[in-house]
Order: sequence, then structure tokens, then C-alpha cells
Amino acid sequence: MSKLNVDLALVQKYNVPGPRYTSYPPAPQFTDQVTWPEVAAKIAQAQSSDSGLSLYFHVPFCESLCWYCGCTTVITTQHEKGSLYLQYLDKEMERMRARINPGRKVVQLHWGGGTPTFLTPDEIRWLGQSIRRHFELAPDVEAGVEIDPRRLTREHFTALREAGFNRASIGVQDFNATVQTAVHRIQPRELTAQAIEWARAAGFQSVNLDLIYGLPYQTVETFDATLEEIIKLAPDRLAVFSYAHVPWMKPAQKILEQETALPTAETKLNILKLVIEKLTQNDRYTYIGMDHFARPSDELAVAQRLKTLQRNFQGYSTKGGADIYGFGMSSISQADGVYWQNLKELAAYYAALDSGSEPFAKGYILSADDKVRRHTIMRLMCDMSLDYASLSKNLGIDFAAYFKAELDSMADLEQDGLLRRDDRGLVVNEVGRLLIRNIAMRFDRYLPAAKERRFSKTI
Repeated sequence: MSKLNVDLALVQKYNVPGPRYTSYPPAPQFTDQVTWPEVAAKIAQAQSSDSGLSLYFHVPFCESLCWYCGCTTVITTQHEKGSLYLQYLDKEMERMRARINPGRKVVQLHWGGGTPTFLTPDEIRWLGQSIRRHFELAPDVEAGVEIDPRRLTREHFTALREAGFNRASIGVQDFNATVQTAVHRIQPRELTAQAIEWARAAGFQSVNLDLIYGLPYQTVETFDATLEEIIKLAPDRLAVFSYAHVPWMKPAQKILEQETALPTAETKLNILKLVIEKLTQNDRYTYIGMDHFARPSDELAVAQRLKTLQRNFQGYSTKGGADIYGFGMSSISQADGVYWQNLKELAAYYAALDSGSEPFAKGYILSADDKVRRHTIMRLMCDMSLDYASLSKNLGIDFAAYFKAELDSMADLEQDGLLRRDDRGLVVNEVGRLLIRNIAMRFDRYLPAAKERRFSKTI
């Protein structure tokens, strides 16, 4: 495939609110009716395995708020708050480590935010050492960190490498100065180019760049100019997100509603068409699915071809079978049969740990049916296909019979060219990759009626 062509009319038809399926059931199903003792019992059950661990650390601090942001953040210029926060991360790790099989090694590590590079280089080193005191990192650990090129020094990258990181994800969003002003994030191209240079010089194996389309004043022409500059920087991976307007969750986004230059739905779709066709032209990048692109030689693209790709709260990954343990305010964890989330307010997070309690907010315990649907949705979103015989064997069910109603409901998807079906399985077509969330929604037993969905749109 040299270039993926996008049918705008078809995309418009399927552009409806829906989950991103980094978990199934999605996070809105998490509830405070689940208690910590129930979660702790599930964690204990999961320790019979010596499978790998995936650790996530949420560093919530940013010096200023980007008005499009949907993350859980604490806005402050008081950098001493970072040092205090690290002490609580250490407390939380100490408590959780006592519950985990000591034979389990960390195969995946991720720091997100907020802005992990809000921390000083010495604080980054300290947290890296703290993690190693509590956990053993596998020699081939996949360690990724989110980076804001603003207020960054070369020593940050030196410290991150010393902490074990080998992958960097750099927020860009758009290089256009008018757009940057409108969203309250001034970041000249030179800062991004410098961050990439420093990352590669420090020995990072992979650099990902994040872009967002659907922001004020963006046009097809301006975003094309940004893409041209991005291609020159030659990142290993790209994540190109549709701006998720969720002001009921993130009130600051209401500021963008005051802009008279928010792109129309048609403009957004034309930008998306540009992105996919430009990035996949001449096999420059492989379209993994959802918002993600990778070099054809990248391990994500290779894993997808080999059908070993995985998907979890940290997005697409090659590290399958790893329980996720999240640390810090708002972080989400996943062990066999259970999800749980930490408290989202910094003061409440601190107070829980000070009192000797877990910073637990809510959770979800999966039923047998949830596990079947979770596996099905993950394989669909990673493999872009479903093999009924293989799934029947792995899940211990007659897959075609179990999901007869769901599979029968897909006639419209097939007619519109999103997928092909026969008695053995289904295969997602090129345009279906773009609309994979819509296909996955057919297997979601919790999906509300369209008018009641509080999700971002699928495109």
C-alpha cells in the first residue's frame, strides 16, 4: 500500500461519539461501589504469575495550561512541589511493592502527565533510582517518557537516559504560530528540533511526535505546512489526534469555544484525509490504526504484521500480558480481572498516603463476559481482523455463536466497505482502520445510546 485514500462522506457518516478502548469496559464504567479490599484480593490472585510488569507514573505538573488539554494536571510555577510529590510516589511504590510477586520484572515503564520534564534533572535521577529500589527492570525494558520541549535542557535527556528511558514522546500539536497563540502553547519549531537532536544524541532509540488537528485557525493548508516540517524531522512514530472537545470534563476548553475560527467538521475531515494520505504515501509510514503511524521497520508495525501487537492504557504496545501498576494522582492500574484508579485531587492523594491508606478512588471487577469482549476488542484493534477459530480456542467459546447478534449487525459496515466477512472471520479494510473504534463498538455491551454518550467523536 503506497497511499491510503479517505472517503470523506463515509467518515462523516461514522463520526459519532465513542470510546477509545484503552480498556474494556471503558473508564466510565469504573465505580466507587467497588472497594479497595475487593481490588486487593484481585491483585493478590494475580501474583501467582511471574509475567512482566508495566509501570506508569503520573507527574501532573505544568507551568501553564494548554487550553485544549484533557489531561489531569496541576498548574504551578513552584517547582519545589515536584520534590514533595516524589516523596509520595516513593511511599506509594513501597506500599504496592509489598503486594507484588518479587520475581516479576518491569518490561514497560512510562512517565506521563502533565509534564514529566517539569522535574529537574536531579529529581528525574532520584525517581529513577527510587523505582529501581522497589522494582527490577528487565534488560530489554521499553521505557517511554512524555516530553515538553519548552523549558527543557540537554541535561534533562542525560538524566532520563540514566533513569533508563529509551523512548521519547514529544508534544508538538502544530507549528503554526497563530494556532499556538490561540491554544496557549507557544513552541517554535526550533525547540522541537532541538529536543529531537538532544534525544538522539543521548541515545534514545525512538522518538514519537504528537500532533492535534481540529484546533482554532487550522486549515488544510496550514496543517500541510506543519506536516512538511514534521516529515523533515523524521520521527520514528507519529500520533495525530483529533482534538477531543470535552468541556463538561475540562472547563478550560470552553475558552476555545469563544474562538470564531474553530475548524468546521468538513475542514477537520479534510485535514485528516491529508494526514493519512501524506504520511502513508510511498510507504513513508504505516498506518497502525486509530491515530498512530510508525515507520514500516518500527517494532509496532512489525508486531502488527505478526499479530502480536497489544493495546492497553498506554496505547499500542509490543509488551503483552503485563499487568499495569499506576502511581501518582489519577493513575489507572490493571491486573487480571480488575481495574482501579487513584484519587484525582492532589491533596486527597497526599492525605490518603499520610493516613497509611491506599490512594484508591474507584475500580471495576470484570465478569467472564467482560474478559471475552475485552480480548475480542483488543485483537480487533491490533490485528485489524478476527479469526473465529483462533478466538474460539483462546477464549474457550464458540466465537461465531457467542457473538452471533454482534456479527449479524455488521451488514452495514460490510456494505460501506469497512470490512469483509465470511464463515471463518472478518478482515478490516483500509477505510475500516480509520473507523476501527466504530467497529469495536459493535462488541461493547455497555455502549450508551448515541445521544447519551459522553465521549469524544471517533474522528
